[in-house]
Amino acid sequence: MFKRIVNDIDSIFSRDPAARSRLEVILCYPGVHALIIYRLSSWLWRHHFKFLGRFLSSIGRFLTGIEIHPGATIGHRFFIDHGMGVVIGETASIGDDVTMYHDVTLGGTSLNRGIRHPQIGNNVIIGAGAQLLGPITVGDFARIGSNAVVVKDVEADTSMVGIPARPAVEKHPPMPKDHHFEAYGTPQDDEVDPMVTLMHKLENDVANLRMRVTELEAENSELVDSAKRWEG
Repeated sequence: MFKRIVNDIDSIFSRDPAARSRLEVILCYPGVHALIIYRLSSWLWRHHFKFLGRFLSSIGRFLTGIEIHPGATIGHRFFIDHGMGVVIGETASIGDDVTMYHDVTLGGTSLNRGIRHPQIGNNVIIGAGAQLLGPITVGDFARIGSNAVVVKDVEADTSMVGIPARPAVEKHPPMPKDHHFEAYGTPQDDEVDPMVTLMHKLENDVANLRMRVTELEAENSELVDSAKRWEG
């Protein structure tokens, strides 16, 4: 457990330029505090000390503003940046090298027992205010933009934006392992809104149609003149 916590701390330096030392991270990062408390409460939960596990996680919520159910499954090098208002449900699963910002909810929409919270893959970034609801699956290297509301599965290597969330572009090439880190899960491309991309495509199609009509009129000028005389 201690080695895992050290790996969690060291991984922050590649994702937060404000981090200057291990001591600063340990003392000043509520996401680290919440994760340490989660590791302890999860150990209690898995060893059938469920009340103690829940009680310890409640203390962690009071101290950090981050609520992680001890029944959740969290992988290596998880980083909660800022953290206030984060909620991670009991059956949620989070892979390795995941980054999550404040006000994120991994929530359940069903009262049935079993998996009812999101299942997050590896190397996923979830931006501030994003809401992921239900037993959905988020693929590896996915990016969830700030304030997105995700209620359906997300394919790997996909950036999601909007309410309800939609892919930011029609297709993403697979992201390499050394792909640059995108803060808040927000692509830095000029066009990240799929509706803006669609409108630009429609504008281009209309412009092409106008050009083609002009060309056809020029090629058939006599017929056009005759049609105009009949119309007059």
